[in-house]
Amino acid sequence: MSKQGRIRAGIGGWSFEPWRETFYPPDTPQARELEYASRHVTSIEINSTFYRLQKPAVYAKWRDATPDDFIFSLKAPRYLVQRNELAGMGSALDRFIGSGIVELGTKLGPILWQFAPSQKFDAGDFGRFLDLLPDAVDRVSLRHALEVRHKSFLCPEFLALARAHRAAVVFVDDAKYPRCADITGEFVYARLRQCVATEATGYSKAALRTWAQTARTWAQGGLPADLPRIEPDFPVATNARDVFLYFINGAKERAPAAAQALIAELV
Repeated sequence: MSKQGRIRAGIGGWSFEPWRETFYPPDTPQARELEYASRHVTSIEINSTFYRLQKPAVYAKWRDATPDDFIFSLKAPRYLVQRNELAGMGSALDRFIGSGIVELGTKLGPILWQFAPSQKFDAGDFGRFLDLLPDAVDRVSLRHALEVRHKSFLCPEFLALARAHRAAVVFVDDAKYPRCADITGEFVYARLRQCVATEATGYSKAALRTWAQTARTWAQGGLPADLPRIEPDFPVATNARDVFLYFINGAKERAPAAAQALIAELV
């Protein structure tokens, strides 16, 4: 068997009222929902960081509630990504990076930078923004994932900037937004946003089998043949890659079942 990176499948957050009917056992205290969720999926994308800064003690609490090999990704604050001049975030970026995320320690996964659908590609501004992103904080390595939602980003110049900063371009399974499976970093980050309520597992079993094989291909250093790329002939290193897949939208009540079903496919 070829060398393979770690594949993780998860959900966005853990506090969602419908999950108390579809995911959590009856009478599970809200204070223990993270503990339960983190033992049934292998990663969680923290969305609350998009809306407000968290305190170091909160990150430490999340760290201690989860298994040793669990990983969180963090959604960068909206006040950083929803601005006309990204390069001007400066001290605001420092506040986020210094807010206590290092308390997650080895459980700190990628930071997700999700840009608004109205955000157009400006090579100069975006390049200066990428220059600001630190590689580490207090000896904790940082990885960055870029979710762009405007078609102007679908160009080689954007990919070159991402590669130069070893940032991963997020693949989004959503008909509303650009789909870009070009490899630009040392890991893969995918957000699967098409769960439907009529499927008990959000995606059909056949679709989940396909996503499991896609994840294996990525993890083994390959390129899935059926996903769109801007530069299909660009030479990409075939090193093993860690892969993060999140069931994140659509019929969100099905997301935990989808993640668990995908994890079962990967066994």
